[in-house]
Amino acid sequence: MPKAAQKTIQEPSRETKVCYEADVVVVGGGPGGHSAAIAAARNGAKTVLLERYGHLGGMATGGIVIQIPHMSDGGKDPIIAGLAMEWLERLDKMENGVLRPRNQDIGSSDPKLLKKWNRFMGNTINGKIKHTAWVDTELTKCMLNDMVEDAKIKLYLHSWGTQAIVDNGKVKGVIFESKSGRQAVLGKIIIDGTGDGDLLPSAGAEFDAYLDSTSRSSMLALVFRLGNCDYQKFCEFKETQPEKWQELVKGIADAAGTRLLPLPTPRNDVMWVNNWIPNLNCMNVEDLTTLEVEMRKMMRKGFAFLKKNVPTFENSFILDTASQTGTRGARRLVGEYVITKDDFAASKKFDDTIAVFPRMGPPSDKEVKHVYIPYRALVPAKIEGLLVAGRSFSSDYFANNMANLIPHCIAMGQAAGTGAALAVNKGVSPRKVDYKTLQKKLLEQGVPLPGVAIDKAK
Repeated sequence: MPKAAQKTIQEPSRETKVCYEADVVVVGGGPGGHSAAIAAARNGAKTVLLERYGHLGGMATGGIVIQIPHMSDGGKDPIIAGLAMEWLERLDKMENGVLRPRNQDIGSSDPKLLKKWNRFMGNTINGKIKHTAWVDTELTKCMLNDMVEDAKIKLYLHSWGTQAIVDNGKVKGVIFESKSGRQAVLGKIIIDGTGDGDLLPSAGAEFDAYLDSTSRSSMLALVFRLGNCDYQKFCEFKETQPEKWQELVKGIADAAGTRLLPLPTPRNDVMWVNNWIPNLNCMNVEDLTTLEVEMRKMMRKGFAFLKKNVPTFENSFILDTASQTGTRGARRLVGEYVITKDDFAASKKFDDTIAVFPRMGPPSDKEVKHVYIPYRALVPAKIEGLLVAGRSFSSDYFANNMANLIPHCIAMGQAAGTGAALAVNKGVSPRKVDYKTLQKKLLEQGVPLPGVAIDKAK
């Protein structure tokens, strides 16, 4: 039988007030979008930033995904730095703002240091100290606000960018909804920093939304935190009774109906609990609703098991749940270049590389030390006036799954914002930006590009 026609309504035409005009408009204030806005403003572009929540930081703050991982590869030199390093250095100045190895300890094989940092997932690799940080969500929100104010960016919080404004194949602005109603901001270049590529459909930009149901990126989460714990006591229990802990891991999963992973924070008495629910789509509002309801049921069941059976949790309590859904993958731009699994497996370099990341993949890929991101992966194949910043970069699902974490998004955001400012200053389309000039600008901003041949004299 033919499928029943979808019932629709006719909306009346309307005029929408333009509330602001800028050189660069960034939608989304998470790690990618915030970094894009900061980079654009610092490079001379009048910049406006729209964020749907009442805070900045995205997954790193509202999502309580407080781990900033894989910023080095086991050596002494940073691989991801730039604005990502600035985040950590600013948080260093705040009490309990960040927990991380000292810069001089990165790459060390000192047994005492290894014993300390082996207790923190992602802080060691092959017997060396790796640069992974753990940040406080509330202080990070404050720090990100400071950066925006210092850069003199026009900020709209509680403002959900809902539609790209397109004229003759060029994106010229964004419509957003807020308590003030429906308004528009116009700009010379628009950057989609939503992570989920929310502007891509209305912009007319081609995208790929395929996800492997077995991959990390296909799973949603609702992270929560527990107070009145003792992380070091928890680690001692796991180290002295590993078989018992493995039994309890299964017991937690059976009780909750999903995997729950207790992890550290900058405070020893607070822990955050990561989780996974498969077969839900963050682009489907019904699935998002299911996550919020079901995960809280799972949280209560899993917490009850932890409290009853696992040392350090006996007097703990549920401190809070994330204000943002834990999304890991959604729409991916089809850009001028689509990064593939094979590119990462071969450690393929590009003339227009704008970010280099430590390898993240199976142990069999040990010969691959770094992976490379080209500027073209931030540029739509056809639409003008648009860039992406963050995990919606042009890639297949495998490559995206390997390079869509918080520091990766910061690095790509910094490149997108710098590229946008260069385009504005030169009066050219983002796709016409001279990548050698862009690379030099990134180097000047403290972005490492190891293994990339750059003519510094140009």
